[in-house]
Amino acid sequence: MWLRMSLTSGALLAALACTAVAQPAAPEDRIEMVKQSFAASQAALRQYEWVETVALSLSGEEKVRQQYQCYYGAEGKLQKVPVAADAKEGKKRGLKAKAVESKKAELEASLKGAMALLDQYSPLDPARIQAAKAAGKVSVSVPGADGRVRVTIKDYLKPEDQVVVEVDTAKNALQSVAITTAMEQEKAKSPVAAKVTYAALEDGTTYPAKKTLEMSAQKLKVDVQNSGYRAHGK
Repeated sequence: MWLRMSLTSGALLAALACTAVAQPAAPEDRIEMVKQSFAASQAALRQYEWVETVALSLSGEEKVRQQYQCYYGAEGKLQKVPVAADAKEGKKRGLKAKAVESKKAELEASLKGAMALLDQYSPLDPARIQAAKAAGKVSVSVPGADGRVRVTIKDYLKPEDQVVVEVDTAKNALQSVAITTAMEQEKAKSPVAAKVTYAALEDGTTYPAKKTLEMSAQKLKVDVQNSGYRAHGK
């Protein structure tokens, strides 16, 4: 088995980086580092639970906010339990109230669709990265002045989409994943730009600290914050 599940993604990146001290890492090595880091991070995160805060904004104004308690179930599937919201005011009546409720339902549907799309790219699947690599659709940049390397993956999930993974070789850590894709909207494709920013827990486990998704045509933006990580069940 090519991955020791006990390693955190941070420790794994550091170990792989140490092998490249004598000479710069080859593009093949960079791709393997990215694949193994995502796999190790996912294995480590199964021990945790955390709070996910999701907000949807329309034309710069927040319209919907939801929180979830997240953890991995016994079968290894991510579970998201809605956190109870504050009690709402008495139900309003009239045509205007119905219009407001209708718009809110529409926005919540957009939020659900956006989150479903984002979840397909976060975390990245090592098997999909390998498939793109085999198809010749993965490229690796040379290290920049800041010591960062960018791994670009084309057609990762859909034709013409693009994923750019940024790795800080100085800190041996994943920094971010930028995604350019499209979302089906009323028989048409709507451009989507998303970004996942990573951070590390005290034990070195890499986790997606912040996610953003923008649908410029609809003037919609989704912001996701993950926080409050702790050992699951404690």
